[in-house]
Amino acid sequence: MNSLNNFRELVSVVIPCFNHGAFLKEAVDSALRSKYSPIEIIIVDDGSSDNSGEVAGKIMKAHKNVSYYYQSNQGPSVARNKGIIESKGTYILPLDADDKISNLYIEQAVDVIKSDEEIKIVYCNAEMFGSKNGPWKLKEYSKKRIAAHNMIFSCALFRKKDWERIGGYAKELIYCDEDWEFWISMLENGGYAYKLESIGFYYRIQCKSRRRNMTEETKKHAMDYINSKHSSFMVSQLKGPLRKQRSLSIPINIISNVINTMKTTAENSKVELLNQQFRLFL
Repeated sequence: MNSLNNFRELVSVVIPCFNHGAFLKEAVDSALRSKYSPIEIIIVDDGSSDNSGEVAGKIMKAHKNVSYYYQSNQGPSVARNKGIIESKGTYILPLDADDKISNLYIEQAVDVIKSDEEIKIVYCNAEMFGSKNGPWKLKEYSKKRIAAHNMIFSCALFRKKDWERIGGYAKELIYCDEDWEFWISMLENGGYAYKLESIGFYYRIQCKSRRRNMTEETKKHAMDYINSKHSSFMVSQLKGPLRKQRSLSIPINIISNVINTMKTTAENSKVELLNQQFRLFL
């Protein structure tokens, strides 16, 4: 695939930021070093109480393609949606304010996604850095696998028109799994995800993070929401709803379906027996 086109479509890098002023410049700089152009960078401050706004202001003064918006704290779904609403790009790349991308990631991802309308998402191999270093090993993508587990991190390229088609990120998911639910919405009615072989994303591991602070209650809320919104998809891929033991969803659902069928059959048998007994008195 040739990336040297006469016309290149704008890519909008959307960076939600909540108290990540210490890392924000690193994230923005990694996007600014991209070999692809044109890009715009949209920072959405989700109610930070640190110096995120001050850092963003200095970045904007130095770079005309960087913009900044502030909102009260509403979570990453609302922050990403805000950034995408304000964006002008054909393609969107979310990037959390404490993470980084390689200088080739956007260029390689755009080359792939524009080659086939059926490709809805392009992501890549990733590495962890910070308090833990090394490759981030994720399961290979398939529709069946993504119904039970998320293997596509939030920093993946997609078309803005597809974001519009599915209604954006679910604002109901504030604390966890909003990106997973978004990918399911993107893929459940057609299309597929493409993974680049190169390392393009760098995921910062911290002692304190939103992922580490997820509770059983928030996980259950996300699972219930996904099961309710995507029930047909779950039935088609998992034979029934997503279960607490996600990897066991298919066998649990198969057993549950058999038991329910047996119950129904047993009830029908009881009804038929009562009918036979009733006919004896006629």
